[in-house]
Amino acid sequence: MLWKGRRQSQNVEDERGAGGGFGGGMGPGGGFRIPIGGAAGGGGLSGLIILVVLFFVLRACGIDPLAILDESGSLGPGGGQVTQGTQSNDEMKQFVSTVLAETEDVWNGIFQANGLKYEEPTLVLFSGQTRSGCGYASSAAGPFYCPEDRKVYIDLSFYNQLDRQFGASGDFAQAYVLAHEVGHHVQNLIGVLPKFNRMRPSMSEADANAMSVRVELQADCFAGIWGHFTAQKGLVEQGDLEEALNAAKQIGDDTLQRRTQGYVVPDSFNHGTSAQRMNWFNRGFQSGKLQDCDTFNGEP
Repeated sequence: MLWKGRRQSQNVEDERGAGGGFGGGMGPGGGFRIPIGGAAGGGGLSGLIILVVLFFVLRACGIDPLAILDESGSLGPGGGQVTQGTQSNDEMKQFVSTVLAETEDVWNGIFQANGLKYEEPTLVLFSGQTRSGCGYASSAAGPFYCPEDRKVYIDLSFYNQLDRQFGASGDFAQAYVLAHEVGHHVQNLIGVLPKFNRMRPSMSEADANAMSVRVELQADCFAGIWGHFTAQKGLVEQGDLEEALNAAKQIGDDTLQRRTQGYVVPDSFNHGTSAQRMNWFNRGFQSGKLQDCDTFNGEP
């Protein structure tokens, strides 16, 4: 990926070395694995499809759905620019700051084309543990997005783990991980994550996992949309797409379970199989269209 020398986002907080607070566990809606909880009542999937359709219907009628969500309290106030910390501006920080800036450009453009304003997320760099708006989190949980404070959290040592433990190397694989978490932010803005959290109390564990898979696959597809427009800028090099697809493959639920326990338990999948994750990222990458990221209609 040709990223050096490009704009770096200012929406970055560097907390490395500051030490994270301790407290309660991750709250609803937070974490690398978004907790969605329990058995959907009738019409759960159709309700989500209607939600996404309604979002764009309101936009076509000149109504700002984001303003409605803000007034209802489903989403908090939009975050502004965040001053970077005092940590030295190392190359990996430059890299993720640049990738974040590229996601900002893409999603600002998409939202603007639909007559909406994109509220940019903040990226928090931490080491070991941190306290987010969703509660305390450890780097062992991996990168995550917290809808409560609209921030993406990552311990940059995860990228070493991605390479050495999961066999997913390359800068575009690393960029895919961040773009996936930003995809959750987009879901938060358009109301998908708030809808899931409201459904949580009435869902069984099996249904919660199935719904979680659909959420995660849509975030993969949104990451693919970012990749599509990044490629249009001429920033994607030969082999980059393969790096991202390999990363999606290596962190598929079936692949992870075979690696850790030697067998798979499909009912426990909460992110999607390797094939599903590769498919949905590639679908977004090839299309670049939001309507092609409907993971809630039909088989995921």
